Amino acid sequence: MKIISWNVNGVRAVLKKDFTESFKEMGADILCLQETKAQDDQVVEALADFGDYHIYANSAIKKGYSGTAIISKEKPLNVTKDMGIEEHDQEGRVLCAEYENYFLVTVYVPNSGSALKRLDYRQGWDKDFFDYLKKLEETKPVLVCGDFNVAHTAIDLARPKPNYNKSAGYMQAEIDGMDRFTQGGFKDTFRHFYPEVTDKYSWWSYRAGARGKNVGWRIDYFLSSESFLPQLKDAFICDQIMGSDHCPVGVEL
Repeated sequence: MKIISWNVNGVRAVLKKDFTESFKEMGADILCLQETKAQDDQVVEALADFGDYHIYANSAIKKGYSGTAIISKEKPLNVTKDMGIEEHDQEGRVLCAEYENYFLVTVYVPNSGSALKRLDYRQGWDKDFFDYLKKLEETKPVLVCGDFNVAHTAIDLARPKPNYNKSAGYMQAEIDGMDRFTQGGFKDTFRHFYPEVTDKYSWWSYRAGARGKNVGWRIDYFLSSESFLPQLKDAFICDQIMGSDHCPVGVEL
């Protein structure tokens, strides 16, 4: 069984860029999307051709911004939106599908912003989201995927030194937030299977031909409850799939 996560940078935009063919090529049983940039009804309308799948969406109050979705062959037992914290629940950033043996959460973590204006908010978000996941974990294991907007370690971005504590996505406060997840019982599945692999990224700037040169960042993750790790067969990055400034990442159960 394959579960794949992809920040599509606009679900309606990506549909014009061979999304349907890419979806077939990836062979996902469940596809989680971030940054849909559409309201719930617009997501369902955009994905109308995926009639064999169950489609769920969580959109931001602000139109054309943020948003998450889950496309699933198997109908989940239950689907819930948001964390239940009003401050965080305005932007459609969290969507949770409950299956028999685990919770699957897709997340679009807030970006600290080019001038780091949201760094303080981001720190609060990271803590509250961790607490939300731990609460779910009291019931059954959690698999959480999405755009975490942080490169965790120096091997997770092409140019660590010039970006460390200067650029959103590689600030120590953001790294500390990811440490809280990985040290608090949620393992980075890609590093579980490939602890030393370098030059594997999931996001590239549109500037200066960054993707062609592979000057990228690994900011999209699958994190797993430790108790769920034995269910995982592999983790992978589909860096050959185009259509967004991010590429899909996934796990095989």
